[in-house]
Amino acid sequence: MISIMKNRFISCILRAVTMTTIALGCKAPAIVQHHADKNVPLQFENRTTDTATNIAVVKWKDYFGDPYLNQLIDTALKNNQELLITLQEIEISRNEVLARKGKLRPFVTGRAGAGAEKVGRYTSQGAGDASTEITAGKEVPEILPDQLLRVNATWEIDIWHKLRTANQAAVTRYLSSIEGKNFLITNLVAEVANSYYELITLDNQLDIVHSTIQLQQNALEVVKIQKQAAAANELAVKKFEAEVLNSQAKEYGILQQIKETENNINLLLARYPQPVQRSKEAYNKPLPAQVTVGVPSQLLQNRPDIKKAELDLSAAALDVKVARAEFYPSLELSASFGLNAFKPSYLVKLPQSLLFSLAGDFAAPLINKSAIKAEFNNANARQLQSLYNYQRTIITACTEVSTQLANIKNLEQNYTLKAKEVDALTQSIVIANELFKYARANYLEVLMTQRDALESRLQLTETRLQQFKAITNIYKALGGGWR
Repeated sequence: MISIMKNRFISCILRAVTMTTIALGCKAPAIVQHHADKNVPLQFENRTTDTATNIAVVKWKDYFGDPYLNQLIDTALKNNQELLITLQEIEISRNEVLARKGKLRPFVTGRAGAGAEKVGRYTSQGAGDASTEITAGKEVPEILPDQLLRVNATWEIDIWHKLRTANQAAVTRYLSSIEGKNFLITNLVAEVANSYYELITLDNQLDIVHSTIQLQQNALEVVKIQKQAAAANELAVKKFEAEVLNSQAKEYGILQQIKETENNINLLLARYPQPVQRSKEAYNKPLPAQVTVGVPSQLLQNRPDIKKAELDLSAAALDVKVARAEFYPSLELSASFGLNAFKPSYLVKLPQSLLFSLAGDFAAPLINKSAIKAEFNNANARQLQSLYNYQRTIITACTEVSTQLANIKNLEQNYTLKAKEVDALTQSIVIANELFKYARANYLEVLMTQRDALESRLQLTETRLQQFKAITNIYKALGGGWR
């Protein structure tokens, strides 16, 4: 009767604990529900809403088409340390998924052991052992050996889907890490391409400076001859010499830039400084006549950073659910089964050596839940952070595409005008030299014409470089390069 009343009392206590915990858990702060704003503009400025495949889905080998550049990119994708670090982060995320998945299943451990024990004769255990006879006429030894073979199992019952939700969050973060790798690949491809185009532009600038130095040296020889004929003075000779020296100094400045750019490429390729093979003909390669970008909403499918931000937002929402489930009771089952005896030969004597247990552990937070509430509030805060990051990523993507589209258009007009300027100044050099030979123009006019022509040609190469970079950057902004 007493045992029955005791069991009923314990049952009542457990029900009271359950109801109290659920009631207290319901008073926890509500999960913040937000939905990311995906209302991107219907179309880019000066572009139709053509849903044709845009350049983002074109593979980088087909997009750039330069065998030297493609080889550099391929090497970077194999050796770049930052990318290799990211691949290890993906492996870590994969292992986290396995760890979370393992918590859904029972934990089973095995144990085997042996030992010896002596207890005091005048203790409850010692008195009990002394009065025990295993077989007729034989008492339990004073020093009691112990042999044990046992299997233990524990299993947390996922009542509130806490473990399954945590596993889902781990899977989502694993997918996010993959998108992070894709975003890094996009940036790496663009960075190698931009450095390569900068390198071939510097090569072109070096050729321009060399040709300019040759022209200036020819003009210097002419003015020296004129000085001997008393048609020019020493001032004119020194001015021309200074101009030649100035151009030669520019030559060494460009050589230093070439070395720095080569080293930057080698760093991206994770190799020691060495010459970088390139094609000078790539500088004069025609740019794509038209850039088909598609509609802004396609950025949501093409840009890895947007997909990563969206997955991070989903994982943060799942973390809130896991944190909320901590307010509720948890149920853990435990069981053990094995053989235990003080003599090895007795281990096989069944059922005397048999031991087993089965228990259920029902636990719930009742008082001082500050730590659980703090973690829940932190999960809500991280969810809001992920939301704001997702919104910012979408806005940034649309802004980058809009900027690069305008850049491509304006650079095209800029390059056309600069090319006409270079043609005009190149012709003016010939005219100025002819006039100078016949004393129809002074040496300052020749010097200024050569200087203006050099600066204009160098500016034209800079504009060409900006065009190359704009084409690369629009490819990157649209989410291309990672496929």
